[in-house]
Amino acid sequence: MPEPTAAAVPIAASAPTTATAPGAAGPLAADYFQSYSVVGLLAVLGVLFVAAAFGAGRLLRPVVPTPEKLLTYECGVDPVGEGWAHTQVRYYVYAFLYVIFAVDSIFLFPWATVFAAPGYGGTTLVEMFVFLGFLAVGLLYAYKKGVLTWT
Repeated sequence: MPEPTAAAVPIAASAPTTATAPGAAGPLAADYFQSYSVVGLLAVLGVLFVAAAFGAGRLLRPVVPTPEKLLTYECGVDPVGEGWAHTQVRYYVYAFLYVIFAVDSIFLFPWATVFAAPGYGGTTLVEMFVFLGFLAVGLLYAYKKGVLTWT
């Protein structure tokens, strides 16, 4: 029987291998779990540090409960009367309009990068003008309803 030549020997068979018994953790698994053990050790140290800080705070702080300390306190005003406060809706509308326009303005930055890419110019431009049109209609609606007047 003729001997195989170097060209006939498969490349995988000629490469050195690290054979391990079936079910045994190889060297790659040891490196893999060692990196996770470092993360786990840091997590445990972090939890212990926070627990020690809270425990030291509990042991070192003075505890002198008085009726004034147990009283509900809000913004430097003693609570008098009922606990229900009337808030005007327009403050929420201003906040809502701000969030809408702030989030929508964030979408303009990816549009600018896509618009600069070749082949997307016309389609992207039309889509953005439709988007800005919806924003303009919403702003016009809020203006017509008198939401944007501060009185």
